[in-house]
Amino acid sequence: MVVDKPQGWTSHQVVARCRRLYGTRKVGHAGTLDPMATGVLLVGVNRATRLLGYLAGHDKTYLATIRLGQDTVTDDAEGEITQARGVGQIGESEVRAAIPDFTGVISQVPSSVSAIKVDGKRSYARVRDGEQVELAAREVTVSRFEVLAIRRELAGDLPVLDVDVIVDCTSGTYIRALARDLGAKLDTGGHLTALRRTRVSGFELSSATLDEAGLAGEQGPPLIGMAEIAHKSFSCVEVDSTVARDIGYGRSLSLAVPADPTAMLFGGELLALYRPGVDGGAAPVAVLSLR
Repeated sequence: MVVDKPQGWTSHQVVARCRRLYGTRKVGHAGTLDPMATGVLLVGVNRATRLLGYLAGHDKTYLATIRLGQDTVTDDAEGEITQARGVGQIGESEVRAAIPDFTGVISQVPSSVSAIKVDGKRSYARVRDGEQVELAAREVTVSRFEVLAIRRELAGDLPVLDVDVIVDCTSGTYIRALARDLGAKLDTGGHLTALRRTRVSGFELSSATLDEAGLAGEQGPPLIGMAEIAHKSFSCVEVDSTVARDIGYGRSLSLAVPADPTAMLFGGELLALYRPGVDGGAAPVAVLSLR
């Protein structure tokens, strides 16, 4: 299902509630959203949980508000302010001129309060315990980083700029880090004050079937079929009954597939995910059929 995650909920809380709604322990999500953030959270039930890792790796779209003029320990509004320089004479032209430095293929250091594990322990847990954590930079792609609006505001007596943006990016991109780094580029500091994920792969907010009211209900809405998930998120190949039987046994195929992974379907049912094999054929990634 596509959940419009409410503000204040953890992704784990959404999963726990869905376990009750659908009466099964086998529930998971495709890509954590921070409690402050809202928007698209893909949740899988039973066999569909095996697709979640592959869905989590797809591109995403976010709407966000960046506050320039203040740094926080978490790079978002939930953390303590660590520095408040204000924006001085910085205006729209300076902000727009800095944005291109954070588009395309960039090297990004994730926020220290991310869920990345350091020696088996979450980075945010180490920070909470008073440790200094420096994470390694990673390469991500930001295909769109567009300014939608800029507003001059006062945070108390401090002049700040609130910048509304839309971002298209690869999995693993931290929007909090974009806010932090844009503020550093302008020598004024920056953090995130709002974040809404509007798309994961082919699933947009308009596809959401469960929101805060639904999560408080007694029964979950109908689930999206796995074949529909495949058509929206992967390259797809329809196979005949002979190939479908081989797939059911988890065999490699002489059939060439177009992508890693490729969804294999027979009779409208998703059977498996395959990747191109080293010999030009196809190798199984995950067999999902109930053979």
